[in-house]
Amino acid sequence: MDAPVLGASGRAEATRPAPRVPVGELVFALLMLGLGVFALVGAFTIHVPVGVKVGPTVFPIFVSIVLLGSAAAVLVSVLRGNRAEVEEGEDIDPDAGTDWLTLAKIVGAVVAHLLLIDVIGWAPAAAVLFGVVAWSLGAKRWWLAFVIGLALGIVVQVVFGGLMGLSLPWGPALGWLGGMF
Repeated sequence: MDAPVLGASGRAEATRPAPRVPVGELVFALLMLGLGVFALVGAFTIHVPVGVKVGPTVFPIFVSIVLLGSAAAVLVSVLRGNRAEVEEGEDIDPDAGTDWLTLAKIVGAVVAHLLLIDVIGWAPAAAVLFGVVAWSLGAKRWWLAFVIGLALGIVVQVVFGGLMGLSLPWGPALGWLGGMF
């Protein structure tokens, strides 16, 4: 008879043998690997203007390499026998239902963001997205989320749209700022 296995809490816990082939972890690693290859191939299909030193492919290539490296690390780790620990769920209520209203608000915010980009510009649309998601998730000062979203949106707009030359519409409110770049 085997001795009980002590868990992270120091108590004896019932254990079951790990499956011989961790199918879920292998599928996850292979999906990450496939996504990394897909992103890398897509990055090389981006049109780069002639004479541009740092073009629009730098960030996608960087993300693809990080994704491929992470996928390879997970795949090697799983094949070497490392298994993920089972979540004990201390802070999770397994009987809690899905909050469909919050989910609908967030999906609505993403759809609104996509529809508003061309109408009001990227940064204000990002502020709407940021603010609505923060409000949906229970932010107490919802107006501050809109302000922070607008500030972050303007920073991203200036860095990616202004300095790197990516196509992010400035919109009517920030069109004057676009003329500076």
